[in-house]
Amino acid sequence: MLRMAEAFASKVLSNIFSRSTFAWVLGVTLLVPLSTVGEEPAVDASDSLQQTVDRLQKLALEGSGALELVRSLTTEVGPRLAGSPGDKAAVAWAEAKLNHLGFAYVRKEAVQVPHWRRIREEGEILTPFPQTVVVAALGGSVATPPQGIQAEVVKVASLEALEELDAKQVAGKIVFFDGGMMPRAQDGSGYRIAVAPRGMGAARAAPKGALAVLIRSAGTSNNRFAHTGGMRYPEGVKRIPAASLSNPDADLLSDQLSREVPVRFRLTLETEELPEETSYNVIGEIRGREKPSEIVLLGAHLDSWDLGTGAIDDGSGCAIVMEAARLIGQLPQAPRRTVRVVLFANEEFGLSGARAYAAAHEAEMELHKGGAEADFGAGRVWNFRAGVEPNRLEDAKALARYLEPLGIKFGGLEAFGGADLSPLGEFRVPRFDLTQDGTTYFDYHHTDNDTFDKIVPADLAQNVAAYATWAYLMAEMEMDLGRGPEPLPRRR
Repeated sequence: MLRMAEAFASKVLSNIFSRSTFAWVLGVTLLVPLSTVGEEPAVDASDSLQQTVDRLQKLALEGSGALELVRSLTTEVGPRLAGSPGDKAAVAWAEAKLNHLGFAYVRKEAVQVPHWRRIREEGEILTPFPQTVVVAALGGSVATPPQGIQAEVVKVASLEALEELDAKQVAGKIVFFDGGMMPRAQDGSGYRIAVAPRGMGAARAAPKGALAVLIRSAGTSNNRFAHTGGMRYPEGVKRIPAASLSNPDADLLSDQLSREVPVRFRLTLETEELPEETSYNVIGEIRGREKPSEIVLLGAHLDSWDLGTGAIDDGSGCAIVMEAARLIGQLPQAPRRTVRVVLFANEEFGLSGARAYAAAHEAEMELHKGGAEADFGAGRVWNFRAGVEPNRLEDAKALARYLEPLGIKFGGLEAFGGADLSPLGEFRVPRFDLTQDGTTYFDYHHTDNDTFDKIVPADLAQNVAAYATWAYLMAEMEMDLGRGPEPLPRRR
């Protein structure tokens, strides 16, 4: 009887799906589950998988608990830079919340993280037209002398433009990287290019004799907020101070430089590098009913920069994945596989938590059937990409159809999965993108302006619906989507 039903369904669906996807479609797409006497149906007989997805989406869109989770984190903890007292408070908050929300096997996994803090930061154009400006020390920057650094400014557009300058043009000066970001874009394009001087500007300028580095903020805001972010000092390179300028103040400095007269600037940074601290990845699970050892991972990062309260980066992500999993846990029947929420330590300052998780769970990477991270604010999800092999394209499309009622389109197989999931790519764990609308994300990202009021409740609820849908389908369908693509060769 079951074979007859399979044959009939296969014939009906043959114009839509390839034969390779049929087993998955049978268990997922049909509204009426097929079964025989003594054989468990693909889903609970009283509730088809489509109806379960509809229920999850309805509950999420009606306004679930995600907004209150972000409110709680930003109000009761606030900024939570790796190694800081706020970081410790966030770990305690997360462990308590996961227990309160009914997650199973809630635990902390230790991670060693850096501990840097800003104390004071001041910027001032001295000549030709004195002006006080808004600056923010870049994360990890060394301090200036107490009296600050006073020097002439030399402007470049990029790291490549700096390389073209002779050392004599740079020595004894403050290098100002004036590239900045492209206009606002839904996919946040432009950030990767704009952020390059933030990460490596000081390292490239120091060998040419520069005294300090200023960068135009890697953000799209025209408000007077400077964007911070991590930087790196390679071994053997002199460490020089580095700071960002708010975009209006970068305009001001650029205008003065355009007059072709020497511009002198004073930069004063007081920072401190402290010994490493122990932080934690915080984990909770909705245990699977049939295959509890198989894992569908929902990730976000618990840390934030010390400016603002970390609402969109990444308090909203923490709330999205916690609430999506909680809704799945409230269903009458648990999914086949385990849904694991991981709130990663120290994404901002070097992915310490991501690397520690991959190392600690290396033995079970084959059991990780898929992962997705929420770490791009709280804008509506508009695009879905699946990091699976090309022969699973039709399976990915079939899964994507459940997201279409939420206004989400299928974007193909080139998925990143989020920074904290990048170490999982080495183990070919399938990673998925539920891409959020980043049009205004870089107005607030890494600034004092990253606060709770920037979250639109309806958009946050749509995120919860999307992540709950994806996680439930991945955890419930009978077959999995195989492994991710082969990792790219590492750059030397």
